[in-house]
Amino acid sequence: MANKTLENLDIEGKSSTFFVPAVHFDAQTGICRLEGESYLENTWEFYDQLTNWLKTYIELRKPINFNFKLTYFNTSSSKGLLDILFLLKEYEKDGGEVIANWYYPADDEDNYMEAQDFIADSELNMNLIAY
Repeated sequence: MANKTLENLDIEGKSSTFFVPAVHFDAQTGICRLEGESYLENTWEFYDQLTNWLKTYIELRKPINFNFKLTYFNTSSSKGLLDILFLLKEYEKDGGEVIANWYYPADDEDNYMEAQDFIADSELNMNLIAY
C-alpha cells in the first residue's frame, strides 16, 4: 500500500423508488457509517464498492469503528451486510482492531433480531445500541 492513499468514501443517501443508505467511510480515522434504508436496484454493485474500500483500508492495518444504523434493509442487502461483517471478522482474527456497533430503533424488535442473527452468522461481536 506504499505510495498509495485511500480516499474517504461518501455516498449520499437517497430515497425514491429504491432506497440507498448514506455511507461515510473515513480513511483517516477508520470510522465508518452506514445508515438509512437499503433497498437498492443494484445491490451487488453498491456493496461491492463498500467491501472493496474496506479491503483496501484493512491493508493499512489501522483500527476500524463500524457503525450500522439501518432502519430497513431487504434480503439482497442482508447479503451485502454479511459480506461486510465477515470481512471485519477476518480482520479481527488477523489481529486487527475492530469495533462494530449496530444501532436499532428501540421499538423495532425485528431489527434487533436481525442484528442478533448477523452476530451469530459472522461470529463478530457487535454492540447493540437502542435509540
